[in-house]
Amino acid sequence: MLIILAFIILFHLAAAILLFVATIHNAWWVVSPAGRDVIYTDLWYSCNATCYPVENSHTADAAYLQAVQATMILATILCCVSFFVFILQLFRLQQGERFIFTAIIQLLASLCVMIAASIYTAQRKSFHVASLQEGSYGSSYVLAWISFPMTLISGLMYLVLRKRK
Repeated sequence: MLIILAFIILFHLAAAILLFVATIHNAWWVVSPAGRDVIYTDLWYSCNATCYPVENSHTADAAYLQAVQATMILATILCCVSFFVFILQLFRLQQGERFIFTAIIQLLASLCVMIAASIYTAQRKSFHVASLQEGSYGSSYVLAWISFPMTLISGLMYLVLRKRK
């Protein structure tokens, strides 16, 4: 039982770390123009040697970029909150009860990640300037998609899990 508990905690922490890295790291979109420095674009900045804010990210035309920013931050917060709720429920639940509240919060985090990555996938061409259009998805984008099934699986594990001695 202790091994299963350790696995669940490590799996949850791994999902949270992936969410933090995907949200903070500046590699959602990567452009390597011939003869120039590689340009990394995240949800807030475009960087090569120096960083510049994503053009028009503060306008109503880029509401979908703001939605991606908000849902990724919300997913990270929900994942951390669900971990603390899980630790609390470990000590507060009666024997045989399920971790339903933790599962709901973790499944909401999973939903937020899926929404953010889906919006970014659908709208990526519309918020990059013309010089950044010919790029590819970066490591942070991939980490966001990897964290989606991880948070989903951990949320489902919490639904099935019962507290034992």
